[in-house]
Amino acid sequence: MKTSRAKAAPNRKSGVSNSKGIFKGGIFRLIFRILKLVIVIFVVGSVFFVVLYRFVNPPVTYLMIERGFERKSAGKEWKIDKKWINFDEIADPMKRAAVAAEDQKFLDHFGFDFKAMEAAIDKNAHSHKLQGGSTISQQTAKNIFLWQGRSYLRKGLEAWFTILIETFWSKKRIMEVYLNEIEMGDGIYGVEAASQAYFHKSAHDLTSYQAAAIASIWPDPLKWSPTDPSDYVRHRQYLIRKNMRRLGPLDF
Repeated sequence: MKTSRAKAAPNRKSGVSNSKGIFKGGIFRLIFRILKLVIVIFVVGSVFFVVLYRFVNPPVTYLMIERGFERKSAGKEWKIDKKWINFDEIADPMKRAAVAAEDQKFLDHFGFDFKAMEAAIDKNAHSHKLQGGSTISQQTAKNIFLWQGRSYLRKGLEAWFTILIETFWSKKRIMEVYLNEIEMGDGIYGVEAASQAYFHKSAHDLTSYQAAAIASIWPDPLKWSPTDPSDYVRHRQYLIRKNMRRLGPLDF
């Protein structure tokens, strides 16, 4: 009798141990399934919106909403001044100024300029003032689908959306969306709104000088002005005009 009881005890312990293992295994499988579902939803959703925005103009961006709340918290009125203008209606100097200022290899790369990124990393390692190495495609992906910031998560998502828009959009569409959504001042977005605010004319009629002036403020549009430039901004305008003259034909 004693022997049979002694043998029964280990069996009970083994049963408890097995149940715990099954429970843990079930939790891990559930977590894995949820994670897999989230990834599938994200991939399908991101592809859907990228394809949608190939044909439909993005109505608003996260940055516009964020800036709107910043204005409200500062006691200002809500403001999103944005007027869409089709690519073919934008003056050629404005397109050249964008390429000259931000991404001179725009028509040649698939979303990434690795030499520019390496140069920016090297310069940032020896400077307190950060310099970006993002292409126009990367900036467009960030402006349309993401938030501002420098986290590894956001940069990873930026790379993902950059690949998607380079795959599903043309260079012409990328430039069109970029020029219509980029921040141009306090509550001002896109070249049409900027052109009317600063030069009282449509982006269709911008001169080379005016286009370079608008492009010169993109790194810090809330502090810099195209019509009242500091010496530094004036020098940027000069360099942009110089690069515009060096560019060959832009075949969109």
